[in-house]
Amino acid sequence: MTPNRLAPETVRQLYERHGPALLAYARSFAADRSHAEDAVQQVFLKLLRGETATPDAPLAYLYRAVRNTALNSRRTTKRDASFDTAERWFSHSGGNQEAALALQSSLAELPDEQREVVIMRIWSGLTLDEIATATGAPLNTVASRYRYALDKLRERLKPYRTSGATEN
Repeated sequence: MTPNRLAPETVRQLYERHGPALLAYARSFAADRSHAEDAVQQVFLKLLRGETATPDAPLAYLYRAVRNTALNSRRTTKRDASFDTAERWFSHSGGNQEAALALQSSLAELPDEQREVVIMRIWSGLTLDEIATATGAPLNTVASRYRYALDKLRERLKPYRTSGATEN
């Protein structure tokens, strides 16, 4: 057991606060939902069991560990990394399932590096600095990936924009 480990309550709070975003993130690398769920659970179990030293930046660690675990699972199972568009990742708050599926499809079409930055920034609210730390990429690269991804998503999702929406 590692002497410097996160308290179980801290691990629980991280899971409650970031679990859904980490699952979406893992889903972007895993072949299916069950592999993504397994990846997230494995990372949190290691933290709970004290199998990992206390990370300096817990959220950055979680994203890096989930990514590595999901990619390892994908390599081990030798499954194609294609995305099952019938499996729903999101639900639209207004009930517009067509828009939710369009978002899922648009995310799946992004390059892995762009998709991971979008998920980390939008669903977990990480700063670009935190994303750079989690991915090991330079800050300027992360910022470019985010900008390019948003441009692509805006273009692909134009038909689903509401009249009251504004550009960022």
